[in-house]
Amino acid sequence: MPEQILPRRSFLRRAALGTAGAAVPGVSQTPASKSAPNLLLILADDLGFGDLSSFGAKDVRTPNIDALVADGVRFDNFYANSPVCSPTRAALLTGLFPDRAGVPGVIRTNPANSWGYLSSKATLLPVRLKEAGYHTGIVGKWHLGLKSPNTPNERGFDHFHGFLGDMMDDYYHHRRHGNNYMRRNGEEIDPQGHATDLFAEWAVDYLNERKRDNRKFFLYVAFNAPHTPIQPPQDWFEKVKAREPGISEKRAKLVALIEHMDAGIGRILAALKANGQYENTLILFTSDNGGQLDVGANCGNWRGGKQDMYEGGIRVPMCAVWPGRIPRGSRSDAVGLAMDLYPTLCEAAGVRPGSGIDGISLLPSLTGRPQNTTGRDLVWVRREGGGVYQGRDYYAFRRGDWKLLQNSPFEPYRLYNLRTDPGETDDLAKQEPAKYRELIEGLSLHLQRAGATPWQDPH
Repeated sequence: MPEQILPRRSFLRRAALGTAGAAVPGVSQTPASKSAPNLLLILADDLGFGDLSSFGAKDVRTPNIDALVADGVRFDNFYANSPVCSPTRAALLTGLFPDRAGVPGVIRTNPANSWGYLSSKATLLPVRLKEAGYHTGIVGKWHLGLKSPNTPNERGFDHFHGFLGDMMDDYYHHRRHGNNYMRRNGEEIDPQGHATDLFAEWAVDYLNERKRDNRKFFLYVAFNAPHTPIQPPQDWFEKVKAREPGISEKRAKLVALIEHMDAGIGRILAALKANGQYENTLILFTSDNGGQLDVGANCGNWRGGKQDMYEGGIRVPMCAVWPGRIPRGSRSDAVGLAMDLYPTLCEAAGVRPGSGIDGISLLPSLTGRPQNTTGRDLVWVRREGGGVYQGRDYYAFRRGDWKLLQNSPFEPYRLYNLRTDPGETDDLAKQEPAKYRELIEGLSLHLQRAGATPWQDPH
């Protein structure tokens, strides 16, 4: 696709950005072990648990993601770290609960409605992987900062080709509130084409460049599909309408947007295989939160969807492939969160994730070894503004089978037992007062710990 280079924004100072691919101060560039894999992390945006054919969808055809599921391990109990976008992305790249990373809510263009600021104290995953000599790239949606010092190149990525901001107002014009956040490293660009096609193309370009490089690579591909606006290419929409008798216009558009993303993922996997990279690449696929119900998303049998602390808002599809290491066609009931992918990828790469993170490595579960993942407390957070939330936050807290949650800052906490009531229909707060108090106290300890991390732009 043609691409126009625009003048550099004033806030992207050349001195701050440095040279794309330059070493990060204080990080050794030791060559990666020959046995260490390349790393590919693919993240969908607002993909519901039930919106893949390999996860039960009857009206969606996702052959490329399904092929990943068949070629590796499917996780049945995997979670985003928040029911909305920025907090999960912060957790994924820091290994921390979102509020401990400084991002309890969504980072937006308007400072008065922005609810996070990526902590300068957090060491991002690409920085860790540089310690093992990896080249690091991100293609697609960043959503963790719009200006220096929280741009991808300044936070450890050698290469960035994508969108700094949150949602796009249009998949073809790539603007948000009139701002162009498309970048190639520090340069503002204005490419032509559907964003999903562009991100797939740019990911393939990155893989082809790495074929000519002896270094291992970490590529993070963050699609903004199937987030609103639900804007698939017209031919994809028409194909779904013709194939699925009786499907609604709303559902057909979402299905087409998901299937179009799946095709883009297929292009990326085809490039891996053509380049001889697939056999030594650990591939992870997941979503940043549950599907948006009012645009037709399917979150499986779980209650709720995006923005909800119920399972439908936070439980997401996840699969992993590593030929020769992860058993093909396997399934895992291990409980994992997005923040766990940080230490998981570090362990696979042979680098220590550092002290003080909240995530745990799921590599044993990926490779079919026994692992107890239920002996820790789990926390989900969202801070939000507007008349509904008024700048306050709401939480879910899980200990074992017990889950405490609010779905609004202004409602009492509810208590559910996920083993006996996976649909979260029977509030046991009054019947189990001791357990209720126990989980309230556990959440309170987390709030005290997270309160040490600022979440506002200090400038």
